[in-house]
Amino acid sequence: MIRLEHVGIAVENLEEANQLFEKLFGKAPYKEEHVDSEKVTTSFFKMGETKIELVGSDPDQDTAISKYLHKRGQGIHHLAFEVDDIYQAMEEMKNKGFELLADSPKKGADNKLICFLHPRSTNGVLVELCQSIRHPHD
Repeated sequence: MIRLEHVGIAVENLEEANQLFEKLFGKAPYKEEHVDSEKVTTSFFKMGETKIELVGSDPDQDTAISKYLHKRGQGIHHLAFEVDDIYQAMEEMKNKGFELLADSPKKGADNKLICFLHPRSTNGVLVELCQSIRHPHD
């Protein structure tokens, strides 16, 4: 793992949360994006080298975020760590005994490939591994 890439915060109303965090941070989110694979809409605030990701569930959808919000309410949802090679990192985590929530990475927000580690294998913390998607001209 290279660094803490972002902290994900589950929110019930993304528009209201954006206003609150804009007031808190003194700046607007730099990006808002819908993530089809997770059925969520996200917004990102950049604070130094770290990002804060607000994650809101699509209305009337039965999603992981909507279930989380119903069970636990709003708040910190996950910690995301940047990795160089997500496939290698996933294999390494599996070999170390961590439980992955998927066998292969998904396309996530902010031009990332993502995979989550199950919280029951990480002391109750949902951990996301993320790798920037590289383009052929990079």
